Amino acid sequence: MGARPPKDPARHRIPEPSEYEVSIYAQDEFRLVAAIVLVSPSNKDRTANRKTFVNKCEALLKKEVCVTIVDVVTSRRANLYGELLDELGAQRTAISRSAIYAATCRGRRSGLHWWLEAWEHELVVGAALPTLPLWLSEDLLVPLELEAAYEETCRSYGFANMQ
Repeated sequence: MGARPPKDPARHRIPEPSEYEVSIYAQDEFRLVAAIVLVSPSNKDRTANRKTFVNKCEALLKKEVCVTIVDVVTSRRANLYGELLDELGAQRTAISRSAIYAATCRGRRSGLHWWLEAWEHELVVGAALPTLPLWLSEDLLVPLELEAAYEETCRSYGFANMQ
């Protein structure tokens, strides 16, 4: 005689997940080495959502995970990269005031100090997307070709005229 099944659970409607992320793991040790995060409108719409996004990126950077943020959301003005710089105590740059942008960041320790390295690009509607470095280790990077990825996605889904 088996255990009785539990009674029906309480069900709660919750919002759809608002993050789109690609996680990259080291092949030999199953350790997260890089994350590509695509900003969604809901990441930018409320203070709490922006804080959650920034805290996640900060935590990854402090674990020496390379983080690429791609923000093509034009309907909201918040700049999550700028808010990340604020949270880290780093000086804002011109890109951190842009409406749309792409940036690759990595946190690195050097002796007693922690450094943030960043490769930043302001995006322009209708212009080609940049190629960013995607660091897989201290000295190994692969080019993250955002324009090529966008074009392939458009072709795959039959949106060839959106380019």
